[in-house]
Amino acid sequence: MAILSKEIGIDLGTMYIRAAEGGRIVLEEPTVAAIVVEEQKMVAWGREALDMLGRVPDSIEVVRPLRNGVIADYEVTETMLRYLLQKICGPLRVFPPQVMVTLPDNVTSVERRAVHEAAMQAAKRDVFLIQQPLAAALGIDLPIGTPSGNAILCLGGGTTQAAVLAMYGIVAGETLRMGGMQLDEAIVSYVRKKYGLIIGQQTAEQVKIKIGAAVPLDEEQSMEIQGQDQVTGLPRPITLTTGETVDAMEEILRAMVETVRRVLEKTPPELVSDIIDRGVALCGGTALLRGIDRMMTKELGVPVYLVDNPTTCVAEGASRGLRMREALRRNLPAV
Repeated sequence: MAILSKEIGIDLGTMYIRAAEGGRIVLEEPTVAAIVVEEQKMVAWGREALDMLGRVPDSIEVVRPLRNGVIADYEVTETMLRYLLQKICGPLRVFPPQVMVTLPDNVTSVERRAVHEAAMQAAKRDVFLIQQPLAAALGIDLPIGTPSGNAILCLGGGTTQAAVLAMYGIVAGETLRMGGMQLDEAIVSYVRKKYGLIIGQQTAEQVKIKIGAAVPLDEEQSMEIQGQDQVTGLPRPITLTTGETVDAMEEILRAMVETVRRVLEKTPPELVSDIIDRGVALCGGTALLRGIDRMMTKELGVPVYLVDNPTTCVAEGASRGLRMREALRRNLPAV
């Protein structure tokens, strides 16, 4: 059956849903759905739905069915997963695919069960769950099957997860339910307070991507954005600089640093010495923020480095995890 059915690893993220087969990404879409309010029927998902965000009448609602890494809308999530598997496997699949889905570490049993049931309904067979830090470690080929310490920091759209791994398991870990979306919200709040201008989350995300940074840069960059004046309600342009984004995001970034610090503090001393030698692997979409590796290194006193495949390693690791189920079995989340 395993030979005839596809083996698919799914990274069910707050911002993006990615699927990998054989350690290679086969599908990547924004975790967004468009719903007809009256019928409660999904009419679009992924990139098509994202393009509708803030541009549709009241009869259509554009939603993110995952919040802070966990399911906020069960039915929409299940429908999205079903469409995703149909896109990869085809609508007339004879053998249901083998699926491993990622979820944040330290979620509640209710949140874990919701992910399992939604994926199981979509795949039409039992599915496996794996913690995102563990999947990411597999996706970047960290030697986690040994008794030496390996540290990883996953900076996602809705969560920040720090973990120390050894012997295919998480020795110490912590999840902060803040990520890239909260950085966007911090920019929105900063612009509103300083300039009296209302901007959307998508505009803030573009600012973060194009000129955002975790530390001041040698070469200051700037970007003009359009927003709605708080007083007049009319459109008004302003110019933001990199330094302003550093100020706007400082508080959220400090909370991320503290999460890693707490994990290192509760890590056994023998493993800490390994981490000092090897450093902390940095992955996730928010890991692409300019200078965040330098900021983390300075604040923690431990080398922090960006991996080669920061946005795709979790999905790739989940697909590899399917073939390593026996080695991982004792450490995978129970449902």
